[in-house]
Amino acid sequence: MPQVVLHSSPLLWTRLVAMILACVAFSVAVHGAYVSHGTGDWCLFCWGFSFVGTLVVLLVEAFGLQTRSPVSWKNFPITFACYAALLCLSASIIFPLYFLKGYNSGKTMRDYRIVATVFSCLATVAYLTEVSISKARPGEVVGYMATVPGLLKVCETFVACVIFVFVSDPPAYEDHAALKWCLAVYCVCFILSAAIIVLCVGECTGCLPFPFARFLSAYALLAVLLYLTAAIIWPVFHFDSKHSRHSRRPSSCSGGSGLCPWDKLVTVAVLTVVNFLLYLADLVYSARLVFVTV
Repeated sequence: MPQVVLHSSPLLWTRLVAMILACVAFSVAVHGAYVSHGTGDWCLFCWGFSFVGTLVVLLVEAFGLQTRSPVSWKNFPITFACYAALLCLSASIIFPLYFLKGYNSGKTMRDYRIVATVFSCLATVAYLTEVSISKARPGEVVGYMATVPGLLKVCETFVACVIFVFVSDPPAYEDHAALKWCLAVYCVCFILSAAIIVLCVGECTGCLPFPFARFLSAYALLAVLLYLTAAIIWPVFHFDSKHSRHSRRPSSCSGGSGLCPWDKLVTVAVLTVVNFLLYLADLVYSARLVFVTV
């Protein structure tokens, strides 16, 4: 029977707090918030996934099973914490947007929804604190995912996933071939960034037939160029009156909860620019890793 070993540290307490906060947000939403449809299910998934994943990390470290883990323990905990922070952040934005804005629900139900939102925000802060504690310090020998480029990869894949949700409901890329190019950019960059994360977490980078650091710089440069084209093409073909019949926000978007189709198009345009900036920062840091090392 493995012996339980718990070493008190700021990281341990931060993980415990984050896990409890995510659990409370989930429990309150399930108990009295009366969430419905896919948006509510997504928020419940964010809180539940964050809670379960943190519990697994705590148990593995408590029983000293890091060496028996099939993944790199230098990379996995911080990767998960970063995803958990982004998941809770998305739930903290989406939940009030869809379940508080424009709802004339009863006071008790509304109170439950407010409490779930507050605890979701607190969980986000706790997970961001965990990432801050775990990330690499100057001179430290850590896994790639604990470095700034590694954390940027997590953000890039998450932003791409949000873009996929908004471009697919309803489909917003079928009117012009140029918009399908944007979708191809989102897909290619997401797949490559996700593959890099999997390689790092699985400690498989040494199996590649080329230098991993140089590949990261070359890929970051390619992603910057691809996203630059998407950041230009998407708004032109959706908001320029020469190419779109819906260049202005329709009056039907003024009321109700959530985001209307036009708002989703604007969100995709903003997130495309966000990912372009993330890849640009990734390129700068990746180039420094290569050339400073050399």
